[in-house]
Amino acid sequence: MTSTLHAQERDDRATILNFKGIQYMSKDSLFYTNFRFRMQNRAGFSNKLDREENGTFDARIRRLRMRIDGYIYTPKVSYSIQLAFTRSDQDFDDTGVANIVRDAVVFYNFTDDFYISFGQNKLPGNRQRVNSSGQLQFADRSLVNGHFTLDRDFGLSLNLSKKLGEMPINAKAAISTGEGRVASGTDDGLAYTGRVEFLPLGDFTNDGDYSEGDIEREKTPKLSIGGGYSYNDRTTREGGQLGRYVQNPFTLKTAFADAIFKFQGFAYQVEYMRRDVDNPLNIVDDRLNQLDGPEQEETYAYKGWGVNQQTSYLLNKGYEVAARYTYVNPHQQIRAFEEKTEVIELGLTKYVKAHRLKLQVNANYTFTNGDLKNNFQGSLWGGMLQVELGI
Repeated sequence: MTSTLHAQERDDRATILNFKGIQYMSKDSLFYTNFRFRMQNRAGFSNKLDREENGTFDARIRRLRMRIDGYIYTPKVSYSIQLAFTRSDQDFDDTGVANIVRDAVVFYNFTDDFYISFGQNKLPGNRQRVNSSGQLQFADRSLVNGHFTLDRDFGLSLNLSKKLGEMPINAKAAISTGEGRVASGTDDGLAYTGRVEFLPLGDFTNDGDYSEGDIEREKTPKLSIGGGYSYNDRTTREGGQLGRYVQNPFTLKTAFADAIFKFQGFAYQVEYMRRDVDNPLNIVDDRLNQLDGPEQEETYAYKGWGVNQQTSYLLNKGYEVAARYTYVNPHQQIRAFEEKTEVIELGLTKYVKAHRLKLQVNANYTFTNGDLKNNFQGSLWGGMLQVELGI
């Protein structure tokens, strides 16, 4: 059995023979599958400081997913299927299509350190996006990820892991459709994405560089530094793989760099993302209502940059305290629609069974244009309670 088959849960590969839930292997060992599910139930509240509007509540099942991983005939040929069953997880509001398929991908392991994939899966983008949403220490990913992330796409990827001396290096590249997971057709404008990671202090325990918080309590310092670039040629959606459809395709150029450090319960990570597009303004292509003329809605691609930082410490008995600071700066071309935004968040997590069963309590404060007391613009405060359970 190759060593690549013993990694912890990752969204960019199949999990094989390292899962103690519901699993089945044929008597001749030519077929293996494992099954898991997870759900995130939450209740939250947010309110503007000026109190001119009523607060908003968010009480729902945020995610309900089922995943099947396995291999057929040989562990070299593996697969991963992931399905989603909540509206917010199906891209419905942007596309009008209830797409339950999140992942449907086949992997082939040539060697212990080189594999390829073909199908629909996450692109090798920023670290927080590649992290499973079940491995996060806050209820949601940061606003930086929300504006600039690449997300899932259909295509071909190559994944290589080597060592430069004693330092592990991971290199990933993908060619994909560029339109995301609900594309009804493919034009000749593709997306090209690459990512490289350096681990100067050696490998993390149980792939901990793709899991937030130092649950493993690394005995020696661990550091991973990554970065990459994506060129999405003539995409027809606001965010490339995400967002509403637009009438005039535009090309998105996204750069990202990130790092994560862990040692004896302490964790720190930082992420920088930047997106460029020549002309970010566009018109919504409303495929449901077929609006035309003066009723057409203006839209835009988010052009600008942002930085997210978060740190945490794992206390005794599985309690973790965390803090996060996010800064997003839109380009001058879209300032009519977006403002400089900063978010301060605090989190308390109780890990019952690592990320498989946990209780999260978050508090956040959002303000714009650098004004902490910006009551007139309606700075936001909010809180969230989330329970995650999975196998």
